[in-house]
Amino acid sequence: MNRGELLAARVRAQQLDRDEGTVDDTAVLDLGVQDTGPPGAARWALALRGLARPAAADLALVWSVRGAPHVYRRADLPGVAAATAPWSDADAAKRVFDAATPLTAAGLGVLGALDVVADAMRTIVTGPTVKGELSAGLTAALPAPFLRHCRPCGTTHVFEQPFRLAALRAGLELEPGTSPPVLRPVPDLVPATEVPDRLDVVRAHLRLFGPSTPAMVAAYLDAPVREVRAHWPADADEVDVAGGTRWVLDLPSTDPVRGTWLLAPFDPFLQVRDRELLVPDADRRKELFPVLGRPGAVLVDGEVAVVWRPRSAGRRLALTVTPWRELTGPERAAVEDQAARLAGARGSTPGGVTLG
Repeated sequence: MNRGELLAARVRAQQLDRDEGTVDDTAVLDLGVQDTGPPGAARWALALRGLARPAAADLALVWSVRGAPHVYRRADLPGVAAATAPWSDADAAKRVFDAATPLTAAGLGVLGALDVVADAMRTIVTGPTVKGELSAGLTAALPAPFLRHCRPCGTTHVFEQPFRLAALRAGLELEPGTSPPVLRPVPDLVPATEVPDRLDVVRAHLRLFGPSTPAMVAAYLDAPVREVRAHWPADADEVDVAGGTRWVLDLPSTDPVRGTWLLAPFDPFLQVRDRELLVPDADRRKELFPVLGRPGAVLVDGEVAVVWRPRSAGRRLALTVTPWRELTGPERAAVEDQAARLAGARGSTPGGVTLG
């Protein structure tokens, strides 16, 4: 399989090529759609995949993979809670980063520590609760190994990753559109005892981001590679990509794709861990994936052809675009159409597209 075939397969696996769908059959909701960046980023990602006006009651926003906010089907939350939980103490230690050091030094298992944080959260959050209020409550309730001195804040509070990873364990969701985040209980949420195949994070990654490797899946999850290998599906198919072996589940057609899609900075299509394949040129890769302040991208026929940034003035939303190659007339028109759709999705007035 060559690079173009792989990118075409991902476009189809993520359903960017369809016009209309339902919450139930939108594949990216199996792995969750990250809601980071511009307001309504996850809803725009869903609209690009044919889910333009999902009922708010059908979706839920929670902290999950990598501690990032993701949108899922509300009906899937018990399975999501089980699927996104660390597999072991070693896995949990990697996912919480520097918080693992004081916890292990105190003789605490990191999985057990997440449960301690979750239990405290359940006690504190009985209704909508602002993150800062919950953090203050946890600081008062938890012993020293759970806490760190934060120089930017000038105070002591609970480590951030255990805070985020424990929230779903505690049965908490995020109220969409709140900043700072507001958490609230999900009534009667209990993690599933078994993870449905559809929500299994390794299987879902191989379907949506395949062909892939254990190292790429581990990087996506912030999990140890050995843990991913231990949960590798026996029915994954081997595929040769550029002389190396990768694996995939349910490989869609690799025929060339046609279309233009204006992707927000954290759109699922850009959440790959083989960025060098998505953007072979190193300078352009740095432009698309800077350390801070990611731009969005315009995908044309499966290739990143433009990067973009928003310019807001009142209720008008304009885009500044930097093409990586000369666009044809129809391609420019498609970018302008997508920009107008994005403005409408955000409740703004289209402000046009200008070259940066």
